[in-house]
Amino acid sequence: MDPTLKLCAFLLILLGLVNGSFAESDFGQCHSVVRSWARSSLDEEMRTEDKHTLRDLLYFLHVPRTGGRTYFHCFLKKLYPNNLECPRSYDKLRFDPRKPKCRLLVTHDDYSMTSKLPRERTSVVTILRNPVDRVFSTYEFSIEVAARFLVHPNLTSATKMALRLSSKTKGVSTLDIWPWKYLVPWMREDLFTRRDTRYSRGQNIIESSDSYDMEDFAMPLQEYINHPVALDVVHNGATFQVAGLTNNSYIAEAHEVRHCIQKYKTLGKYVLDVAKKRLDDMLYVGLTEEHRESATRFANVVGTQVISQLNAPNTSLETTDNTEKRSFSDSDPDISQHKNSTSDGGVSEVTSSEGGEATESNMTAGELMDAYEVCISNLRKAQSRRRVSSLKKISPVNFTKEARLQVPEKVLDEIRSLNDLDLQLYEYARTIFYKQHKASLLNAEESWDISSSAYGLWRVVTLAITFAFFIFLYLLIVNVRRRTSKVKK
Repeated sequence: MDPTLKLCAFLLILLGLVNGSFAESDFGQCHSVVRSWARSSLDEEMRTEDKHTLRDLLYFLHVPRTGGRTYFHCFLKKLYPNNLECPRSYDKLRFDPRKPKCRLLVTHDDYSMTSKLPRERTSVVTILRNPVDRVFSTYEFSIEVAARFLVHPNLTSATKMALRLSSKTKGVSTLDIWPWKYLVPWMREDLFTRRDTRYSRGQNIIESSDSYDMEDFAMPLQEYINHPVALDVVHNGATFQVAGLTNNSYIAEAHEVRHCIQKYKTLGKYVLDVAKKRLDDMLYVGLTEEHRESATRFANVVGTQVISQLNAPNTSLETTDNTEKRSFSDSDPDISQHKNSTSDGGVSEVTSSEGGEATESNMTAGELMDAYEVCISNLRKAQSRRRVSSLKKISPVNFTKEARLQVPEKVLDEIRSLNDLDLQLYEYARTIFYKQHKASLLNAEESWDISSSAYGLWRVVTLAITFAFFIFLYLLIVNVRRRTSKVKK
């Protein structure tokens, strides 16, 4: 063999050995970092004697696109008066958790937020959704909100307007909230690029009837799910959020841990163990797909305790201030809380806590559910109007349940593969949910049995008393007749 070729072969072998050594060393470092984080996280878990009892502060860990906003408006804002809601509770918070009377925290922040809270006095609740549906919904909402900016002639104008609105509004814009502060600007830039390309051609070219694959108008779903932004923010987002490892985390080592898990999938078991343990310790875990049962349980488990807690005779909280506490109304909270700040009807969705409606002191779980049903109906109508208005700007794109059925199975399989941790966590949440459901049914049956037994006993006692009364009445009549007969004689 030529000496030069031998030298090249030797160098390639040496390079391979060096790379292998570095890779092994890198994995070892990652394994150590992730395992250390997992151990410390489990050691620091909130120790609660009774996780079923609501504590002083309720922290609603809102996983995006799970229906949490309806719970915020249609349950929590009706349960808690404004003065008990933690300030700016829908963006990356910078508040003093020691604020007197702060009893409700609702945010897209991840579990690392608990490091800012009094853990021993905090109850955590959350809702999870089928990961494939959540990715679809995240993709659709990113494009929907970004499309609202297309009323502007160019990207520069749209960006400047967004900055001006952000500086003027007192509330919190969608563009301030994780993960939308990353996803919407990305989609906004992409939509303008595609629109400019279409305009440069002088015509619209529609090569597909699949709304998730119309590259002339919006980023195709398959391109979206493989983009570095989606890989960092969207996929396995629920697991990273419950574990406290998003790119919005308060934990110093979060980026390194998340990067290691994304690089070496086998390390995902550690973050999954932590996330599962945290679900175990939560006061309530709901499922988006089990909407009615989840809402009913929330009303019974959380709602009744909030009402009881805030109206306890010995409470130290001043919750009857007429300026803060209001009765239920049928108004649409989505219109007042998510009002538009631009000419197109919905770029800025304000989610500040102003204008809430607190419950009446004698509200029951059933009445709370009735109010919830009215509220969610109004909320959905408003959301549907905004979606239709936004998607008109990128017609013929139209995201519907029917359109999702056209997405190729290989794309769905890819989404499942990219969200393997979320799929496992979701199945674990389903197990928790159905165990709690079974337990509630057993409790209901026991209550019914007790009630039935008590009712049966009461019927026996009633019949016995009635029978004794008639016997007494009969003996009395017989005795009177005897006396009357003696007098006549």
